[in-house]
Amino acid sequence: MTENITTRQRRKRVDAQRNIDALLEAAKTTFATSGVDAPAKEIAALAGVGVGTLYRHFPRRSNLVVAVLRREIDACADAGPALSAAYAPAEALAHWLHRYTAFVATKRGLATALHSGDPAFDTLPGYFFERLGPVLSDLLDATTSAGEIRADVTAKDLLTAVALLCHPAPDTDPEYSQRMVGLLIDGLQSGAKQARP
Repeated sequence: MTENITTRQRRKRVDAQRNIDALLEAAKTTFATSGVDAPAKEIAALAGVGVGTLYRHFPRRSNLVVAVLRREIDACADAGPALSAAYAPAEALAHWLHRYTAFVATKRGLATALHSGDPAFDTLPGYFFERLGPVLSDLLDATTSAGEIRADVTAKDLLTAVALLCHPAPDTDPEYSQRMVGLLIDGLQSGAKQARP
């Protein structure tokens, strides 16, 4: 009897986690195409669940936005060590910056949501820099030690510069942001070459 109850509880937890994962993935996709104010029905339908399931896990829109962002920040941070292991320092940095660009450039309406005054967003800027700053610093240290980029750039400089380059301009898309970041990377590498004796 106890085993059956425990098994049922485990199954419920697994089902609940599966629903949460599906909702977060659906919200990420929907936010990229329709913005963070996309209808709840659109997100729930893409996740293959009912709207009630969405609201049970994320009672307020801000809860869902925060959960998606934290998940994306974590994925971006976790990519740093894997890229460092797979590529030379400058390539690892370039791959990571392009991944970070994809994260920032596809969050339509995010800046407005973050500056809405909703206290749910208060911890996100700190979490963002706490998770991404050290990863980018490690990538930068490896690249500057190898003499492959200019040495006077900090993680905060790059996180901010890429975010500004990804600010939506009329008639542009995420590919445009990637191109601009590519130019930034070229400039960092060119600066290192000019500094060499």
